[in-house]
Amino acid sequence: MKTSIRNLSASCLLVAATVSGASNAFAAEFTAKIGHLESAQQSRHVHLEKVAELVAERTDGAVEFQIFPQGQLGSQREMTEGVQLGSLEGTVAPAAFLGGFNPVVSILDIPFLLPNSDEAAQKIRGGDFGEALCSSFDERGVTCIGLWPNGRKNFTSSKPLASIDDFAGQKFRVMDSNILIEQFNSLGASAIALPFGELYTALQTGVVDGEENPLDTIQRMKFHEVQDHLVLSNHGAMEDVILFNPAWWASLPQEHKDTIVAAFQEVIPELIAHKSAAVDAALEEIKKSDIQVREMSDEEKAAFRKVMYPAGRAAYLERAGDAGDELIAVYEKEYEAATAE
Repeated sequence: MKTSIRNLSASCLLVAATVSGASNAFAAEFTAKIGHLESAQQSRHVHLEKVAELVAERTDGAVEFQIFPQGQLGSQREMTEGVQLGSLEGTVAPAAFLGGFNPVVSILDIPFLLPNSDEAAQKIRGGDFGEALCSSFDERGVTCIGLWPNGRKNFTSSKPLASIDDFAGQKFRVMDSNILIEQFNSLGASAIALPFGELYTALQTGVVDGEENPLDTIQRMKFHEVQDHLVLSNHGAMEDVILFNPAWWASLPQEHKDTIVAAFQEVIPELIAHKSAAVDAALEEIKKSDIQVREMSDEEKAAFRKVMYPAGRAAYLERAGDAGDELIAVYEKEYEAATAE
């Protein structure tokens, strides 16, 4: 008898939990599946979860974000196309993966695009430049609501990188981007486009001398084990683009749209701090190896920008056309204002 009562009680609890779960599942008026490529421990996912919490709380549960990390919903191309077609409501995508989809976004490949200061960089990201860049996605069948910072790239090589002159004659691996190829050509180096999965072996065997990546990527992929020199240049901005399906976005009341945009913007300082902590931890691990690490001075960065920015700019404009011309004009006006303060 006692066993039957226990079983009955357990059954009641299970039914109650099921009903409660069903009730919660139907509470949201608007549900968005959002896919991305990073792991659940990395900055993008951690802060997408934070945004989901803020949005649910501030819409009284009317809007629910379901976050799917680590390519669970497909490659970035598949997720972007899913957002375009409506089989997926949202994705947070690395800008570097979107150049084929929208050539205008490749402006973010230009070296030394953003100022050293996080505050100054955010003024550009969150200002007219960011708005104009987002608007360029409208005709691609997706809605961009903002940009998210996701670190910066640095140089490594098996050969010395003590000065700008040392780059001449070296071979660097790049993603398949004319802008990135031209940035190295401007230094007298050559660039070789290789798949990321082949990079460790290419460095190990000398197919290329060096590469560029964020510090946490360098440490995670153990590139420092097959490189002798690391320069903390922070020359390449790693920006994420926040994309939603236009029909889903249009279905939201304006107050929900405002809440979502505000939540994504609100967590940016925490996102930057989280990424910085990961980068600092990665650098500590890297320093345990035999690699020589040096940091570029502000004066040195200015000298590199003077050489590399015009080359990247020209390559960008050649591809992006009139829309690129307009965006460059907005960017350069904001960059001047942000760095003059």
